[in-house]
Amino acid sequence: MTNTQVTLIQIDNYGPWTVTPEPRREVDLQTLQSRLYADLSQLFGNREGYVFFSRFDNMIAVTNGLDMDAHALIQESVGNRYPVTVSLSVAVDPNPVDALGLATSRLQDAGSAQDRTRREILRGESLTESMRTEDDVQIAHFDVNDATDRYTDKLNEFDTFIHIEQGYAELMRYMRMAHDSLSFFVGGDNVISVCSSIGRSEYADAVEHVQDAVGVDLKVGVGRNRSVQAAGMMAKHALEQCREDETAVELGW
Repeated sequence: MTNTQVTLIQIDNYGPWTVTPEPRREVDLQTLQSRLYADLSQLFGNREGYVFFSRFDNMIAVTNGLDMDAHALIQESVGNRYPVTVSLSVAVDPNPVDALGLATSRLQDAGSAQDRTRREILRGESLTESMRTEDDVQIAHFDVNDATDRYTDKLNEFDTFIHIEQGYAELMRYMRMAHDSLSFFVGGDNVISVCSSIGRSEYADAVEHVQDAVGVDLKVGVGRNRSVQAAGMMAKHALEQCREDETAVELGW
């Protein structure tokens, strides 16, 4: 059974900050967001975590193995490097969607994202080491079949982007509604899903659904482990098995 630890990362008072004392240049805001994401990716990644950029002013991390002290150190590091601060909310549940929902409600209870007095909130609880198992995190790595031949080498880049985004959007929606999983675009033609305890038939169902709905053909490798990084590497190896065997779904255990 999965037991996913999810951390919601939210920039404090970001909307008002972007227009105070006057509107800031979009190029500067995009630079800040991308640098903050890169730093958070490294800060969490050095501790076995994985950050997904979501909307950039809000980011979602899978943080099995990080206790609340580690979260506080990351929060402090951001405060020392940036003109903005971040609030963090941590929750654990067998269902990743429910874990994120709990983390979200805890942060909302602490005040609005645009509340000037809400700063560097740290709420929630982490998995103790004694509670962790080798099945806590299940990661699925989806990839578009023959994306280079079908899209990149034949279509205008923007049309390629539309095809990939359509596949991602439909997969994200379907995995959330049908299989209680959180899916994130991670570049190129790749999507990573943080999953509940689902099996081969559910993954095959998702692949078939996306093909039927938007005509994007996917394959997926799946891994599970005590940390998201270890599960993710298992998923990558399983995806390579899909490529070698020309299969749609491979489980890495």
